[in-house]
Amino acid sequence: MSITAGSRPDGTRSAAVTGKKSVPRQASKRSKAGRASKAGKVPFRVRLRRDRTLILMTLPVILLLLLFNYVPLLGNVVAFQEYDPYVSSNGVTAVFHSPWVGVEQFTRMFDDPLFWSAAKNTLMLFVLQLVLFFPVPIALALVINSVVRPRVRAVAQAVMYLPHFFSWVLVVTVFQQIFGGAGIIAQTLEKHGWSGFDLMTNADLFKYLVTAQAVWKDAGWGIIVFLAALAAVSTDLYEAAAMDGAGRWRRMWHVTLPALRPVIALLLVLRVGDALSVGFEQFLLQRDAVGVGVSEVLDTYVWNMGIQNGDFSYAAAVGLAKGLIGVCLVLGANKFAHLLGEQGVYKK
Repeated sequence: MSITAGSRPDGTRSAAVTGKKSVPRQASKRSKAGRASKAGKVPFRVRLRRDRTLILMTLPVILLLLLFNYVPLLGNVVAFQEYDPYVSSNGVTAVFHSPWVGVEQFTRMFDDPLFWSAAKNTLMLFVLQLVLFFPVPIALALVINSVVRPRVRAVAQAVMYLPHFFSWVLVVTVFQQIFGGAGIIAQTLEKHGWSGFDLMTNADLFKYLVTAQAVWKDAGWGIIVFLAALAAVSTDLYEAAAMDGAGRWRRMWHVTLPALRPVIALLLVLRVGDALSVGFEQFLLQRDAVGVGVSEVLDTYVWNMGIQNGDFSYAAAVGLAKGLIGVCLVLGANKFAHLLGEQGVYKK
Protein backbone atom coordinates (compact mmCIF):
# COMPACT_ATOMS: atom_id res chain seq x y z
CA MET A 1 0.00 0.00 0.00
CA SER A 2 1.11 3.58 -0.58
CA ILE A 3 -0.05 6.73 1.12
CA THR A 4 -0.48 9.95 -0.86
CA ALA A 5 -0.95 13.31 0.71
CA GLY A 6 -4.09 15.36 0.02
CA SER A 7 -5.62 18.65 1.20
CA ARG A 8 -8.56 18.99 3.57
CA PRO A 9 -11.02 21.84 3.44
CA ASP A 10 -9.57 23.30 6.63
CA GLY A 11 -6.16 23.60 5.00
CA THR A 12 -4.52 20.59 6.70
CA ARG A 13 -2.99 17.79 4.69
CA SER A 14 -4.59 14.35 4.70
CA ALA A 15 -3.34 10.95 3.55
CA ALA A 16 -5.02 8.82 0.92
CA VAL A 17 -4.46 5.12 0.77
CA THR A 18 -3.84 3.50 -2.57
CA GLY A 19 -3.44 -0.14 -3.47
CA LYS A 20 0.38 -0.15 -3.89
CA LYS A 21 2.89 -0.79 -1.14
CA SER A 22 5.79 1.66 -0.85
CA VAL A 23 9.23 0.67 0.52
CA PRO A 24 11.73 3.29 1.67
CA ARG A 25 14.69 3.73 -0.67
CA GLN A 26 17.39 2.96 1.94
CA ALA A 27 15.64 -0.25 3.06
CA SER A 28 15.27 -1.30 -0.58
CA LYS A 29 18.99 -0.73 -1.19
CA ARG A 30 19.94 -2.74 1.90
CA SER A 31 17.77 -5.66 0.86
CA LYS A 32 19.24 -5.65 -2.64
CA ALA A 33 22.80 -5.55 -1.25
CA GLY A 34 21.98 -8.40 1.12
CA ARG A 35 20.58 -10.51 -1.71
CA ALA A 36 23.63 -9.73 -3.83
CA SER A 37 26.04 -10.71 -1.06
CA LYS A 38 24.19 -13.95 -0.45
CA ALA A 39 24.11 -14.63 -4.17
CA GLY A 40 27.87 -13.97 -4.50
CA LYS A 41 28.85 -16.21 -1.59
CA VAL A 42 30.23 -19.54 -2.73
CA PRO A 43 29.01 -22.50 -0.66
CA PHE A 44 31.58 -24.41 1.38
CA ARG A 45 30.99 -27.62 -0.56
CA VAL A 46 31.67 -25.86 -3.86
CA ARG A 47 34.81 -24.20 -2.53
CA LEU A 48 36.01 -27.54 -1.15
CA ARG A 49 35.52 -29.21 -4.52
CA ARG A 50 37.14 -26.30 -6.34
CA ASP A 51 40.24 -26.09 -4.12
CA ARG A 52 40.70 -29.79 -3.40
CA THR A 53 44.02 -29.88 -5.28
CA LEU A 54 45.52 -27.06 -3.23
CA ILE A 55 44.19 -28.59 -0.02
CA LEU A 56 45.79 -31.94 -0.83
CA MET A 57 49.09 -30.19 -1.60
CA THR A 58 49.15 -28.34 1.73
CA LEU A 59 47.86 -31.25 3.82
CA PRO A 60 51.31 -32.90 4.33
CA VAL A 61 52.78 -29.58 5.46
CA ILE A 62 49.94 -29.04 7.91
CA LEU A 63 50.37 -32.55 9.32
CA LEU A 64 54.11 -32.09 9.76
CA LEU A 65 53.52 -28.71 11.41
CA LEU A 66 51.04 -30.23 13.84
CA LEU A 67 53.25 -33.24 14.54
CA PHE A 68 56.54 -31.45 15.15
CA ASN A 69 55.45 -27.98 16.34
CA TYR A 70 52.14 -28.23 18.16
CA VAL A 71 51.92 -31.75 19.55
CA PRO A 72 55.24 -31.34 21.45
CA LEU A 73 53.72 -28.33 23.23
CA LEU A 74 51.76 -30.79 25.34
CA GLY A 75 55.07 -31.94 26.83
CA ASN A 76 55.49 -28.59 28.59
CA VAL A 77 53.42 -30.04 31.39
CA VAL A 78 56.60 -31.65 32.76
CA ALA A 79 57.84 -28.15 33.65
CA PHE A 80 55.43 -28.29 36.59
CA GLN A 81 56.48 -31.79 37.65
CA GLU A 82 59.47 -33.67 38.95
CA TYR A 83 59.49 -35.75 35.80
CA ASP A 84 61.07 -39.19 35.93
CA PRO A 85 60.98 -41.11 32.62
CA TYR A 86 61.81 -44.39 34.40
CA VAL A 87 58.84 -44.36 36.76
CA SER A 88 56.77 -46.10 34.10
CA SER A 89 57.22 -48.41 31.14
CA ASN A 90 57.53 -45.51 28.68
CA GLY A 91 58.08 -41.79 28.78
CA VAL A 92 54.52 -40.84 27.83
CA THR A 93 52.78 -42.67 30.67
CA ALA A 94 55.50 -41.48 33.05
CA VAL A 95 53.92 -38.02 32.86
CA PHE A 96 50.86 -39.33 34.70
CA HIS A 97 52.95 -40.92 37.45
CA SER A 98 55.42 -38.07 38.11
CA PRO A 99 54.75 -35.85 41.14
CA TRP A 100 53.59 -32.25 40.70
CA VAL A 101 55.85 -29.52 42.11
CA GLY A 102 54.09 -26.36 40.86
CA VAL A 103 56.45 -23.47 40.02
CA GLU A 104 59.41 -24.95 41.87
CA GLN A 105 61.38 -25.41 38.63
CA PHE A 106 60.88 -21.75 37.70
CA THR A 107 62.03 -20.62 41.15
CA ARG A 108 65.12 -22.73 40.72
CA MET A 109 65.70 -21.16 37.29
CA PHE A 110 65.70 -17.61 38.68
CA ASP A 111 68.13 -18.65 41.44
CA ASP A 112 70.59 -20.30 39.03
CA PRO A 113 73.55 -18.03 38.12
CA LEU A 114 74.35 -20.22 35.10
CA PHE A 115 70.93 -19.42 33.67
CA TRP A 116 71.52 -15.68 33.97
CA SER A 117 74.95 -16.05 32.37
CA ALA A 118 73.41 -17.88 29.41
CA ALA A 119 70.63 -15.27 29.15
CA LYS A 120 73.21 -12.46 29.21
CA ASN A 121 75.23 -14.06 26.41
CA THR A 122 72.05 -14.62 24.39
CA LEU A 123 70.88 -11.02 24.64
CA MET A 124 74.36 -9.67 23.92
CA LEU A 125 74.67 -11.78 20.78
CA PHE A 126 71.16 -10.81 19.69
CA VAL A 127 71.87 -7.07 19.96
CA LEU A 128 75.18 -7.49 18.15
CA GLN A 129 73.64 -9.50 15.33
CA LEU A 130 70.73 -7.07 15.06
CA VAL A 131 73.14 -4.16 14.59
CA LEU A 132 75.73 -5.87 12.38
CA PHE A 133 73.77 -8.61 10.61
CA PHE A 134 70.33 -7.18 9.91
CA PRO A 135 71.45 -4.20 7.71
CA VAL A 136 73.77 -6.38 5.57
CA PRO A 137 71.05 -8.04 3.41
CA ILE A 138 69.45 -4.64 2.81
CA ALA A 139 72.74 -3.11 1.66
CA LEU A 140 73.60 -6.09 -0.55
CA ALA A 141 70.11 -6.09 -2.08
CA LEU A 142 70.49 -2.41 -2.97
CA VAL A 143 73.88 -3.09 -4.55
CA ILE A 144 72.63 -6.05 -6.59
CA ASN A 145 69.54 -4.12 -7.66
CA SER A 146 71.73 -1.32 -9.02
CA VAL A 147 73.57 -3.72 -11.36
CA VAL A 148 72.39 -3.13 -14.91
CA ARG A 149 73.30 -6.46 -16.52
CA PRO A 150 70.82 -9.20 -15.59
CA ARG A 151 73.39 -12.01 -15.97
CA VAL A 152 75.83 -10.37 -13.55
CA ARG A 153 72.99 -9.76 -11.12
CA ALA A 154 71.86 -13.40 -11.30
CA VAL A 155 75.40 -14.74 -10.75
CA ALA A 156 76.01 -12.43 -7.78
CA GLN A 157 72.70 -13.40 -6.21
CA ALA A 158 73.40 -17.13 -6.67
CA VAL A 159 76.89 -16.86 -5.15
CA MET A 160 75.59 -14.99 -2.11
CA TYR A 161 72.63 -17.33 -1.64
CA LEU A 162 74.63 -20.58 -1.91
CA PRO A 163 75.99 -20.61 1.70
CA HIS A 164 72.42 -20.70 3.01
CA PHE A 165 72.30 -24.39 2.05
CA PHE A 166 75.51 -25.21 3.94
CA SER A 167 75.27 -26.92 7.30
CA TRP A 168 76.84 -25.31 10.35
CA VAL A 169 79.44 -28.08 10.38
CA LEU A 170 80.63 -27.00 6.95
CA VAL A 171 80.48 -23.30 7.85
CA VAL A 172 82.61 -23.78 10.99
CA THR A 173 85.04 -25.95 9.00
CA VAL A 174 85.47 -23.27 6.34
CA PHE A 175 86.16 -20.61 8.97
CA GLN A 176 88.58 -22.98 10.72
CA GLN A 177 90.54 -23.49 7.52
CA ILE A 178 90.77 -19.74 6.97
CA PHE A 179 91.01 -18.14 10.42
CA GLY A 180 92.25 -21.06 12.56
CA GLY A 181 95.75 -21.53 13.93
CA ALA A 182 96.59 -23.83 11.03
CA GLY A 183 94.51 -21.89 8.55
CA ILE A 184 95.51 -20.18 5.34
CA ILE A 185 95.97 -16.70 6.85
CA ALA A 186 98.07 -17.91 9.80
CA GLN A 187 100.33 -20.04 7.58
CA THR A 188 100.80 -17.19 5.10
CA LEU A 189 101.82 -14.80 7.88
CA GLU A 190 104.28 -17.33 9.33
CA LYS A 191 105.90 -17.87 5.95
CA HIS A 192 106.60 -14.14 5.67
CA GLY A 193 108.10 -13.83 9.15
CA TRP A 194 105.06 -12.62 11.10
CA SER A 195 103.46 -14.43 13.97
CA GLY A 196 100.24 -16.26 13.19
CA PHE A 197 96.98 -16.06 15.08
CA ASP A 198 94.09 -18.34 15.90
CA LEU A 199 90.79 -16.49 15.72
CA MET A 200 88.76 -19.63 16.36
CA THR A 201 90.03 -19.97 19.95
CA ASN A 202 89.90 -16.29 20.90
CA ALA A 203 87.18 -15.95 23.54
CA ASP A 204 87.18 -12.14 23.39
CA LEU A 205 86.35 -12.11 19.69
CA PHE A 206 83.95 -15.05 19.74
CA LYS A 207 80.78 -12.95 19.50
CA TYR A 208 82.12 -11.20 16.40
CA LEU A 209 83.16 -14.54 14.93
CA VAL A 210 79.70 -16.11 15.22
CA THR A 211 78.14 -12.92 13.84
CA ALA A 212 80.43 -13.09 10.79
CA GLN A 213 79.49 -16.73 10.31
CA ALA A 214 75.78 -15.88 10.46
CA VAL A 215 76.24 -13.04 7.94
CA TRP A 216 78.13 -15.27 5.51
CA LYS A 217 75.61 -18.10 5.80
CA ASP A 218 72.21 -16.38 5.91
CA ALA A 219 72.62 -12.97 4.27
CA GLY A 220 71.68 -14.45 0.89
CA TRP A 221 68.25 -15.45 2.16
CA GLY A 222 67.49 -11.88 3.22
CA ILE A 223 68.72 -10.59 -0.13
CA ILE A 224 66.03 -12.58 -1.94
CA VAL A 225 63.29 -11.14 0.27
CA PHE A 226 64.40 -7.54 -0.24
CA LEU A 227 64.96 -8.01 -3.98
CA ALA A 228 61.39 -9.27 -4.27
CA ALA A 229 60.20 -6.10 -2.52
CA LEU A 230 62.32 -3.93 -4.82
CA ALA A 231 60.89 -5.65 -7.90
CA ALA A 232 57.43 -4.38 -6.92
CA VAL A 233 58.53 -0.72 -6.97
CA SER A 234 57.20 1.09 -10.01
CA THR A 235 59.82 2.51 -12.36
CA ASP A 236 57.60 5.58 -12.80
CA LEU A 237 58.61 6.70 -9.31
CA TYR A 238 62.30 6.61 -10.22
CA GLU A 239 61.64 8.43 -13.50
CA ALA A 240 59.60 11.12 -11.73
CA ALA A 241 62.30 11.58 -9.12
CA ALA A 242 64.97 11.82 -11.82
CA MET A 243 62.94 14.44 -13.69
CA ASP A 244 62.74 16.46 -10.46
CA GLY A 245 66.53 16.46 -10.29
CA ALA A 246 67.07 13.69 -7.72
CA GLY A 247 70.37 11.86 -8.01
CA ARG A 248 71.06 8.19 -7.32
CA TRP A 249 71.35 8.64 -3.55
CA ARG A 250 68.26 10.83 -3.40
CA ARG A 251 66.25 8.24 -5.33
CA MET A 252 67.45 5.50 -3.03
CA TRP A 253 66.57 7.52 0.08
CA HIS A 254 63.16 8.80 -1.04
CA VAL A 255 61.95 5.96 -3.28
CA THR A 256 63.76 2.69 -2.57
CA LEU A 257 63.96 2.73 1.22
CA PRO A 258 60.30 3.80 1.73
CA ALA A 259 59.30 0.89 -0.50
CA LEU A 260 61.31 -1.47 1.71
CA ARG A 261 59.87 -0.16 4.99
CA PRO A 262 57.00 -2.71 5.28
CA VAL A 263 59.35 -5.63 4.60
CA ILE A 264 61.99 -4.27 6.98
CA ALA A 265 59.36 -3.86 9.72
CA LEU A 266 58.05 -7.39 9.19
CA LEU A 267 61.48 -9.04 9.25
CA LEU A 268 62.51 -6.92 12.22
CA VAL A 269 59.47 -8.09 14.20
CA LEU A 270 60.24 -11.71 13.35
CA ARG A 271 63.89 -11.20 14.24
CA VAL A 272 63.00 -9.71 17.62
CA GLY A 273 60.70 -12.65 18.29
CA ASP A 274 63.62 -14.97 17.58
CA ALA A 275 65.93 -12.98 19.87
CA LEU A 276 66.42 -15.77 22.40
CA SER A 277 67.22 -18.37 19.72
CA VAL A 278 70.57 -17.14 18.45
CA GLY A 279 71.68 -20.63 17.47
CA PHE A 280 72.29 -24.07 18.86
CA GLU A 281 74.45 -26.12 16.53
CA GLN A 282 76.72 -23.18 15.75
CA PHE A 283 77.59 -22.65 19.42
CA LEU A 284 77.68 -26.33 20.32
CA LEU A 285 80.34 -26.99 17.69
CA GLN A 286 82.63 -24.22 19.00
CA ARG A 287 82.07 -24.25 22.76
CA ASP A 288 85.10 -26.50 23.46
CA ALA A 289 87.42 -24.13 21.59
CA VAL A 290 86.47 -20.92 23.44
CA GLY A 291 84.97 -22.21 26.70
CA VAL A 292 81.49 -22.41 28.12
CA GLY A 293 81.60 -18.93 29.65
CA VAL A 294 81.27 -17.07 26.34
CA SER A 295 79.55 -19.72 24.21
CA GLU A 296 76.75 -20.81 26.55
CA VAL A 297 73.37 -19.51 25.29
CA LEU A 298 69.87 -20.49 26.31
CA ASP A 299 69.56 -23.19 23.65
CA THR A 300 72.79 -24.91 24.64
CA TYR A 301 71.91 -24.44 28.31
CA VAL A 302 68.60 -26.27 27.84
CA TRP A 303 70.36 -29.05 25.95
CA ASN A 304 73.04 -29.34 28.62
CA MET A 305 70.56 -29.49 31.51
CA GLY A 306 67.97 -31.68 29.80
CA ILE A 307 69.91 -34.10 27.60
CA GLN A 308 73.28 -34.32 29.28
CA ASN A 309 72.20 -34.05 32.91
CA GLY A 310 68.79 -35.69 32.49
CA ASP A 311 66.99 -32.87 34.32
CA PHE A 312 64.02 -32.81 31.95
CA SER A 313 61.64 -30.81 34.13
CA TYR A 314 64.08 -27.99 34.70
CA ALA A 315 65.04 -27.87 31.01
CA ALA A 316 61.34 -27.77 30.07
CA ALA A 317 60.79 -24.87 32.47
CA VAL A 318 63.65 -22.89 30.92
CA GLY A 319 62.38 -23.65 27.41
CA LEU A 320 58.83 -22.65 28.35
CA ALA A 321 59.99 -19.36 29.87
CA LYS A 322 62.06 -18.70 26.74
CA GLY A 323 59.05 -19.29 24.51
CA LEU A 324 56.76 -17.03 26.54
CA ILE A 325 59.31 -14.22 26.51
CA GLY A 326 59.64 -14.66 22.74
CA VAL A 327 55.86 -14.28 22.30
CA CYS A 328 55.90 -11.10 24.39
CA LEU A 329 58.74 -9.71 22.30
CA VAL A 330 56.82 -10.42 19.08
CA LEU A 331 53.69 -8.68 20.40
CA GLY A 332 55.70 -5.70 21.64
CA ALA A 333 57.66 -5.32 18.40
CA ASN A 334 54.47 -5.66 16.37
CA LYS A 335 52.81 -2.95 18.46
CA PHE A 336 55.81 -0.71 17.85
CA ALA A 337 55.50 -1.36 14.11
CA HIS A 338 51.84 -0.27 14.30
CA LEU A 339 52.89 2.96 15.99
CA LEU A 340 55.25 3.62 13.07
CA GLY A 341 52.41 3.10 10.61
CA GLU A 342 53.44 -0.34 9.38
CA GLN A 343 51.41 -3.53 9.36
CA GLY A 344 53.96 -5.83 10.99
CA VAL A 345 53.01 -9.48 11.37
CA TYR A 346 49.28 -8.79 11.58
CA LYS A 347 47.01 -5.78 11.22
CA LYS A 348 45.49 -3.84 14.10
